Amino acid sequence: MDQSHPEGNDATLAQSKAEDRFGDEDYPAYSMGAAAEMLGVTPAFLRALGVAKLIEPRRSGGGHRRYSRYQLRLAARARELVDQGTALDAACRIVILEDQLAEALRINSSRERPAEG
Repeated sequence: MDQSHPEGNDATLAQSKAEDRFGDEDYPAYSMGAAAEMLGVTPAFLRALGVAKLIEPRRSGGGHRRYSRYQLRLAARARELVDQGTALDAACRIVILEDQLAEALRINSSRERPAEG
């Protein structure tokens, strides 16, 4: 029996959307429990990062916090700093500044490339 799907049907569109999400760093794919487990922290730590304005998780339809891979990277860096003895608020400020610097460097790098043509 032929298991192939014709172009444009619902199953193909759903698979395409799912594949897009796998590569999307900002897609809120992780629940608070999964995020806490992956990072080796408590849910309270993740909530504290929200209070400190480092990460603001999206909410599911039911109101549950959902985290993206990008947010988990920021949280992991904050945890490293806290584990080294940095106060949580200071760690969050450091992570924000590091992230802003990385973005500025990326923008500058893209401007310095010679125009192709």
